[in-house]
Amino acid sequence: MKHLAEYRDGPKARRLAAEISRLVTQPWSIMEICGGQTHSIIRNGIDQLLPPEVELIHGPGCPVCVTPVETIDRALAIARLPEVTFCSFGDMLRVPGSRESLLDVKGSGGDVRMVYSPLDAVKLAAARPERQVVFLAIGFETTAPANAMAAKLAHDRGLKNFSLLVSHVRVPPAIRGIMTSPGCRVQAFLAAGHVCSVMGMTEYPPLAAEFEVPLVVTGFEPLDLLEGIRRAVAQLEAGRAECENAYSRVVTEQGNLSAQQVIAEVFEPCDRSWRGIGTIPDSGWRLAAAYRNLDAELRFGVGKLCADESPLCRSGEVLQGTLKPNQCPAFGRE
Repeated sequence: MKHLAEYRDGPKARRLAAEISRLVTQPWSIMEICGGQTHSIIRNGIDQLLPPEVELIHGPGCPVCVTPVETIDRALAIARLPEVTFCSFGDMLRVPGSRESLLDVKGSGGDVRMVYSPLDAVKLAAARPERQVVFLAIGFETTAPANAMAAKLAHDRGLKNFSLLVSHVRVPPAIRGIMTSPGCRVQAFLAAGHVCSVMGMTEYPPLAAEFEVPLVVTGFEPLDLLEGIRRAVAQLEAGRAECENAYSRVVTEQGNLSAQQVIAEVFEPCDRSWRGIGTIPDSGWRLAAAYRNLDAELRFGVGKLCADESPLCRSGEVLQGTLKPNQCPAFGRE
């Protein structure tokens, strides 16, 4: 806690905010990619410390927000099967599909369980060979290593009753999708430090150069975020567009090579649908050929199941920063 307290120092935060105010001479729009960053910004009132010229846009870095309805409907179709024990992290249980959620299926008698790790699901499959145990493997690069390890462990143990419903997404292709979308207002990015701690930073400098946007890797504490904003504003004011690491106590250029190795073994890149945005090329991972027998979509025949988004929902515009959340007709209703 002492280590964390160093990055939650109120007087230092106000000094950083004052420095940002001195730097800024015109309006700038900066997108923080990660939902964890957004949560910290709101919880700590960081947006209230900034000068009015600096607008923070909340990006598509929340797995719950970007998982499309069709993925939830596939999960529901599998979870309803009497022979299935469906495992998920708690944050996905309430996410609605077309008509209901995993929590609704559980309330109707389905065997839906909250787990804290994909390895818990592997252990359950080993203990209950008569059940088909399915784990909902969603999220960004941060959750991919653990999910890959679960797949590898089940594969190596020869567990025939374990599978994963995979809907992994990747940050760099999402940045490209945002920058090429009509009406994009983003002028700089705060990249997610935990993603870069896994994957490193090598994919980001080409994006900064191609789209001429500063890209600053930041952490999640107030001083981390304010320092990232300060660096982004300094670049914008100087007319520079570079990738900077403002989270060097955690992030290295190359990232976690062991995690990358297991991801590369178990998964392969694929196009992926994002809620409200549509399909972004090469923005996801699916199980590689050697692990395809663990693919729940194939095992239960739900891969072709499609679903339409709510006509009220404008989440794609919100996630790309062209619409504020409270401007969406579905805000607070669905």
